[in-house]
Amino acid sequence: MDFDWTEQQLAFRDSLLAFARRELDDDVIGRDRTAEFPLEAWKSCAAFGIQGLPVPEAYGGSAADVMTLVLAMETLGYACSDNGLLFSLNAHMWACQYPITRFGTEEQKRRFLPSMCDGSVIGAHAMTEPDSGSDAFNVSTRAKPHGEGFRLTGSKTFVTNAPVADVFIVFAATNPLHGPLGLSAFLVERDTPGLTVGAPLHKMGLRTSPMSEVVFDDCEVSAANMLGQPGSGMTVFNAAMERERSLILACTVGTMQRDLERSVAHARERHQFGRPIGAFQAVSHRIVDMKLRLETARLLLYQLGWLLDQGRPVGLQSALTNLHLSESFVASSLDALQIHGGYGYMAEYELERMVRDAVGSRLYSGTSEIQKNIAAHHLGVSR
Repeated sequence: MDFDWTEQQLAFRDSLLAFARRELDDDVIGRDRTAEFPLEAWKSCAAFGIQGLPVPEAYGGSAADVMTLVLAMETLGYACSDNGLLFSLNAHMWACQYPITRFGTEEQKRRFLPSMCDGSVIGAHAMTEPDSGSDAFNVSTRAKPHGEGFRLTGSKTFVTNAPVADVFIVFAATNPLHGPLGLSAFLVERDTPGLTVGAPLHKMGLRTSPMSEVVFDDCEVSAANMLGQPGSGMTVFNAAMERERSLILACTVGTMQRDLERSVAHARERHQFGRPIGAFQAVSHRIVDMKLRLETARLLLYQLGWLLDQGRPVGLQSALTNLHLSESFVASSLDALQIHGGYGYMAEYELERMVRDAVGSRLYSGTSEIQKNIAAHHLGVSR
């Protein structure tokens, strides 16, 4: 495995770093306080080419390899402190664009992907229901044949991007008797009669990434809007989740790098009892722990990106990487706050927001417990 970046990748990283610092970090504290989605920043990202990175050139993207995607997301995590914006970008790219690219018909790809790349259309992935959660395939939403299409009835919750989304990938049972094998996926546009987006949900962190419930009341969907084949919903979902599980936390590696650098600087500059606080093992050992987590997280992420580029199976590696990155992100965010003491607890220092944002990483794309279950299954010790 060779993790050296090419000159082209390094030039891209430098331009992305400058862009993110210049255009994505304006009044993040204020936006977090009011839970405001940064639409202009979203459009700026699209103009730079972020949303188009994983999409083939034929549909408005740049067909970047996975390692370049990893580098891009790590760089955004380092340069942009708006974790909510980054979370919305990840949800859009991995849980929406990727399954359309992989399973969509030619008409669906040409209809949705170019506008998802240029920022004019935002995607949302609607699977979780009020009575499900980790039991993802416990789906009560139904899609009954009607005329030349289907009528969807049911509700979804915790739908990232829903308040601002233009198109939803919705999973519903077309043959309930077959359980998970009876699920199908549909592309449902926001203005479809019978689709209602609920009020935004108020979250502990990632507050600039909007989330809400979505209700379907005899929502009529054309058969041409089915994503994949009838009954292939589980396949579509699993593929989207494996890609999301692999890459959604790449940004956290950049964020951990930034928090480490900030903590080192503070440990050198802040004096107590006549010495820099970094001279005390209680502080210096925390910083060493942060460095160790960062390096192991980065190595796992890069190995996973390399495996994806090689077309290798990544079921075990994606679960282990997601588990380690999420747990490391929470632990290092808490360490950074503790090193800064009372200042770290203040909103203006932004570290308290990083802690709030980090906690969610142990829940989305599968909880830490689910990641362990997936890994155990691949190791042959659990079914």
